[in-house]
Amino acid sequence: MAERTPWSLSGALRGMFAKKTIDADTWDDLEDALIQADFGPQITEDIVADLRAKVARYHTTDPADLHRMLREGLEERLSRLDSTLNLSARPAVVLVVGVNGVGKTTTIGKFAKFLRVYDRSVLIGAADTFRAAAVEQLATWAERAGAEIVKPQAQGQDPASVAFQTVERAIATGTEIVIIDTAGRLQTKGGLMDELTKIRRVIEKQTPISEVLLVLDATTGQNGLAQAEAFIEHAGVTGLVLTKLDGSAKGGFVLAVQEKTGIPIKLVGQGEGINDLTGFTPHVFAQKLVG
Repeated sequence: MAERTPWSLSGALRGMFAKKTIDADTWDDLEDALIQADFGPQITEDIVADLRAKVARYHTTDPADLHRMLREGLEERLSRLDSTLNLSARPAVVLVVGVNGVGKTTTIGKFAKFLRVYDRSVLIGAADTFRAAAVEQLATWAERAGAEIVKPQAQGQDPASVAFQTVERAIATGTEIVIIDTAGRLQTKGGLMDELTKIRRVIEKQTPISEVLLVLDATTGQNGLAQAEAFIEHAGVTGLVLTKLDGSAKGGFVLAVQEKTGIPIKLVGQGEGINDLTGFTPHVFAQKLVG
């Protein structure tokens, strides 16, 4: 995790844990800090109730104990879902979905680079054929990442056919991992989900899909989650990718989104550079979040 974390709780908590003893103000301050960090009222209430019970059970008045309990509690909650990427199949096909504007195209480029660092061969399918700019942007990122790309033969080509051609080429060339970009917006949500279903169907005629990753912009918090609900409901999402955690994002959303959806966070993006996408590690994240 990068050292500069504006979304971190640690600044808000520093004064609280510097006190000599836990008092009534401590609990009020903790509740305020969690709410401001976008944990949401229910999770905040659960965390505070759990910590009150532990403080009573261990008969402690030391804020350092409360600090440790908070960190351990967050890590335990963040670890309830398995954040491991399922990429053992060959080829491992990853479908990337999400509304336009969340950083889907750049995330695919960064993900390709992340995989290339581990010396995996990567083929990208530009199946968001409705936006010519998206295809060109994806081609630029693929080149930077050292990945191959399959582009539409004509603007507006059937996205499912691009996906099919991509997987077909990966199988023929022995490519290890395939990443398929998809459209984030069509005329209707129903049309978008029908398109994704069609893409899934043509891929699965050749090989199973290993992951369906939903990209969310962490700076939009709960609003972004609401926008993405159709994908969660219909697209068979297996993992979340949170982008823009380096901006004005609030760290509590990381736990809130996982608990609300029941879907594990698998990747996090913390900057603009091509190496700024990493696997999600609950222990590291909890440590950085509370200091």
